[in-house]
Amino acid sequence: MNHMKTKKLTFLALCSCLALIFSYVETMIPPIYPAVPGIKMGLANIMTVFVLFKYGASCACIVSFVRITLAAMLFGNPWSLAYSAAGAVLSLAVMILLKKTNKFSSVGISIAGGVFHNAGQILLAMLVLETKEIGFYMAILAVTGMVSGVLIGLAAAFMLKFLKRV
Repeated sequence: MNHMKTKKLTFLALCSCLALIFSYVETMIPPIYPAVPGIKMGLANIMTVFVLFKYGASCACIVSFVRITLAAMLFGNPWSLAYSAAGAVLSLAVMILLKKTNKFSSVGISIAGGVFHNAGQILLAMLVLETKEIGFYMAILAVTGMVSGVLIGLAAAFMLKFLKRV
């Protein structure tokens, strides 16, 4: 039994490392649309969606928060930690609830995750900046969240299919 726990822990550590690498790679990619700051693909979320489907909610939360914490410590700052955590909490909550229904694919769940990640960050920005006008930014972020959600969900689906034996 300990062999299985060790194998799972090792695999989750690998997933966390890959998510951290994806986060770092994303910091080196120029802005997708420079006129609208903050739009990113969210490549690290490939691992979050993958782990959510492979090992469940608690493991997905662990991988996500390990990656967020390490990314903020290595190439971020306290604000990047706060905004990433705000997006992750709301995103993970929605993805976990949708997964429990067994009615959505990894792509559908990833789309919801992308949109709600942006919503969590906008909500935090509204609190920090004490303005609700920044909420209008959500219209653009919802579209980009859906697009990146499709791509992230497809990548996670590919990994789930390809790594079924692992």
